[in-house]
Amino acid sequence: MGNTYLLKNQELTVSICALGAEVVSVKRGNCEYIWQGDKAYWGSRAPLMFPICGRLFAQTYTHAGQSYQLGNHGFARHSVFSVERVTDVEAVFVLTSTPEIRAVYPFDFRLTVTYRLDGAKLTTTAVIRNTGSEILPATFGGHPGFNVPLEGDGAFDSYYLEFGEACSPDRIEMSDTCFLTGKRSAYPLQNGRILPLRHSLFSVDAVFLSRVANRVTLRSPTTARAVTLEYPDMPYLGVWHAPRTEAPYVCIEPWCGLPAYDGEIEEITARHDMFRICAGEEKSVSFAVWFE
Repeated sequence: MGNTYLLKNQELTVSICALGAEVVSVKRGNCEYIWQGDKAYWGSRAPLMFPICGRLFAQTYTHAGQSYQLGNHGFARHSVFSVERVTDVEAVFVLTSTPEIRAVYPFDFRLTVTYRLDGAKLTTTAVIRNTGSEILPATFGGHPGFNVPLEGDGAFDSYYLEFGEACSPDRIEMSDTCFLTGKRSAYPLQNGRILPLRHSLFSVDAVFLSRVANRVTLRSPTTARAVTLEYPDMPYLGVWHAPRTEAPYVCIEPWCGLPAYDGEIEEITARHDMFRICAGEEKSVSFAVWFE
């Protein structure tokens, strides 16, 4: 699993693993907020997605006339990051190109992930730097899973997502094999802000939304516990748990990118929703989570 590092203040205790630079635990008092990776449903906890979000058709893309294989959500979640700095309230993890990575992603980069603890807020900041001489195509996303119910209080379907302001989202429609279809449809919220949770939402896979407010809260009338995400840099939001199950968690996923179109193997530098970072330049993306 890799070494685990601890951030702690008066409000939260946060554990982060060097494998994937993944948050594996967030506790406030006796409440564990992060899904603990029960493989009966889903073995991860809060992986980071880089250099793609979602999946490629046939797990394949092309570049400069060659084909490359890249698994769902990219390789960062399976890579051991080096640890640049750890204090009580900040941890900095770094991933750079290696021969193994270049076999699936032939670009030079430096991905720096910084976690910062401030009261009951944990901020994740990713800085993608192009250390090569050609355009760097990359994107980034978060995939944190949260226990539902929180601290065992209430049924799954008593929980809901409440957006920070009224909005009129579009649902990004997916094929049965979880690729883009190119279609979008209106996804009305209750009172313009509420998305009730129920297991049947995930009968195929996730609910992917665009044109949403940049803040959302997971809550229930059965508990004072809640989780709020803010993601101003990220245009898409996924809501997911293991399909066709009664899994006791939900992933709330701010993404900068999307999966491939069904049936299309793409040239990675021409993919939709990719940053195209010039040599020597960088792109920064962040999202924050408050734990009540």
